[in-house]
Amino acid sequence: MRFFLVDRVDELKPGEIVRGVKNITLSDEILQDHFPENPVFPGTLIVEALAQIGGFLIEVTFNRDKDNVRRAVLGQIKEAKFYEPVKPGDQLELRCALSSTLDDAAQVEGEAHVRGRRVARATLTFVMRTVVSDKVHQQRREIYKIWTRELKPEFPIL
Repeated sequence: MRFFLVDRVDELKPGEIVRGVKNITLSDEILQDHFPENPVFPGTLIVEALAQIGGFLIEVTFNRDKDNVRRAVLGQIKEAKFYEPVKPGDQLELRCALSSTLDDAAQVEGEAHVRGRRVARATLTFVMRTVVSDKVHQQRREIYKIWTRELKPEFPIL
């Protein structure tokens, strides 16, 4: 991943829900051009933030066997809707709840809020894929460790 759009995970219940945040700052590179004199965090990146935290929820739900780690790959975005602009200084509160699972796929209902007001929502469907890359697995473990540093999960993040 080039853009990490989650700063912290505040709650994690595998198989159920994940909550986290993305702090929007004027130093976010995208805001230099989107838009001059009226910076607005792009809706596509809000959906990407939901996809990152939703994929994390699915991976910790599915990956209990360290010998068969699979990664969540976004397959569909459904019913994405945006309600209010997100601007520098806002803290994007991200929430994804697992709504259904199959052997090789899962769906989450994602919402983003700012100061308690819903700014976006989407239904995201993921497929689970085997990834033959130690570099990808190491990167995911490192970023997930950073995201959950305050939680200290009772299970290994694979």
